Amino acid sequence: MKKLAAGLCAMALVATAVQAQTVKDFLAAVMPKWTTPFAPFQLIGNIYYVGTDGIAVYVIKTSDGLILMDTLVPQSTGMIKDSIAKLGFKLSDIKLILNSHAHFDHTGGFAELKKETGAQLVAGERDKPLLESGTYPGDENDADLSFTPVKVDRSVKEGDKVTLGDTTLIAHSMPGHTPGCTSWEMTVKDGDQDRDVLFFCSGTVALNRLVGEPTYPGIVDDYRATYVKAKAMKPDVLLGPHPDVYGMQNKRAQMKDGAPNPFVKPGEFATYIASLEQDFDKQLAKQTAALKK
Repeated sequence: MKKLAAGLCAMALVATAVQAQTVKDFLAAVMPKWTTPFAPFQLIGNIYYVGTDGIAVYVIKTSDGLILMDTLVPQSTGMIKDSIAKLGFKLSDIKLILNSHAHFDHTGGFAELKKETGAQLVAGERDKPLLESGTYPGDENDADLSFTPVKVDRSVKEGDKVTLGDTTLIAHSMPGHTPGCTSWEMTVKDGDQDRDVLFFCSGTVALNRLVGEPTYPGIVDDYRATYVKAKAMKPDVLLGPHPDVYGMQNKRAQMKDGAPNPFVKPGEFATYIASLEQDFDKQLAKQTAALKK
């Protein structure tokens, strides 16, 4: 629990430090971890990890090609290509690209990979304007948080399904972290059992302003609604946009042939959401107090 609370997400670290340091300082601190390579591997069923030590990217193998979920910071797009090749997959087999949320550390390679593969980009309806402008919500003029704009081919809302071959993912609208933050749910085979997998978008405060001039109107209500929705979800496998969300490195080290998959951990999501909500309440109180000074 202590490790989980300490590693809610790399971006969450800035929530308590944003007053004392600039975005540039923060990025300088986290970029080494975000850009450190991590050996790609089969995570569970037809889901593969192709991210770095600090940012998660996934490839889902289907009967009709590959689905890529998220990318990395712009300068690390080559790492995704290398990891996909190491797994024996072809970049040209990517048919769909899904987005969790429109922040540059997850969208930085969209334009390049979309151009090279011809894949269709699918994202949350309310994040479409951010992706197509290449900007960070509430800080549209901050070049440090921007990325190459990319066309969204399909925007989704709660309950929409995206299918490629034999694989279907269900979109869950869970705003707050961004207006169109979208979690994706699917079922995988784990031996002779079906496992419910949730690629959780995010629920951290990160750089968001909750009061005064909020990052976007209604942000506090969005966060609270997302926590309520999340509490009703009971995935067997929790994944997320940063490996710290679900202790990827430790679980990867525990993987052994013939042993239960350590990524299967029912109840982990409930514990994580409880920690997120507690942190949100603290950040809201802190920002409110600072506003009154």
